[in-house]
Amino acid sequence: MRSQRRTGLILALASALLYLAACSARPDVQVQAGQKAHTFERGGSRLNYLLFLPRGYGQATDERWPLLLFLHGMAQRGDSLEELELLKEDGPPLVVEGQPDFPFILLSPQCPPNSYWEHELDQVDALLDDMLSNYAVDPDRVYLTGLSMGGFGAWHYALRDPGRFAALVPVAGGHQLGSDAVPADICALQDTPTWALHGALDDVVPAWQSGVLVDALRACPADVKLTLYAEADHDDAWTRAYADPALYEWLLAQRQGPRP
Repeated sequence: MRSQRRTGLILALASALLYLAACSARPDVQVQAGQKAHTFERGGSRLNYLLFLPRGYGQATDERWPLLLFLHGMAQRGDSLEELELLKEDGPPLVVEGQPDFPFILLSPQCPPNSYWEHELDQVDALLDDMLSNYAVDPDRVYLTGLSMGGFGAWHYALRDPGRFAALVPVAGGHQLGSDAVPADICALQDTPTWALHGALDDVVPAWQSGVLVDALRACPADVKLTLYAEADHDDAWTRAYADPALYEWLLAQRQGPRP
């Protein structure tokens, strides 16, 4: 009898441990809301990133959340978890620090030093796939945005994989710095709602860099618009863009699949 009782206790304990292990592997159990630092490794390469989970994430097991992928600018490059704090200086990572109810999962990878987003897109793509597999993301509401160097990266990423994103928001960016050349495949984005934003007084990345791409998309034709901030320089453009609730309302109205 004592042996049977001991065996029963062992089996019960084993079952409890298996249950806890299963729970810890599920993205909707025991998650921490807020913005946290993480590292993604694949094939010997490493990519550090910030991940923001909204307050309420995981409380309903069948709920799927929109995801906003943000590509930062040149000054925020780094290769350590400590340097991820640089990302909180601008853009959505700064916004969510004060808005725990921000209605998106926010994914903010960090570009390594001396590199550019165009060279890191394989790793970013793998990270995004990992997010879609392991978190409660709505695959029809995945959005791409970036500022300055990240604005260039956003154009490149969207053109590399048309149809991957429900909407594109490049801020103070372009496709090729100093050139008014338009990618031959620009019309591949004609089904991706696009909102470009730029400062009219930008002397780092002149506003015409956004303008030529928007004009080319309009000729496809495409669902695209351009906001030029009349009194804004390079930094002012993204400060104003990401502080505007209308930008996030517009994003949430976009989704993959048949348009309403």
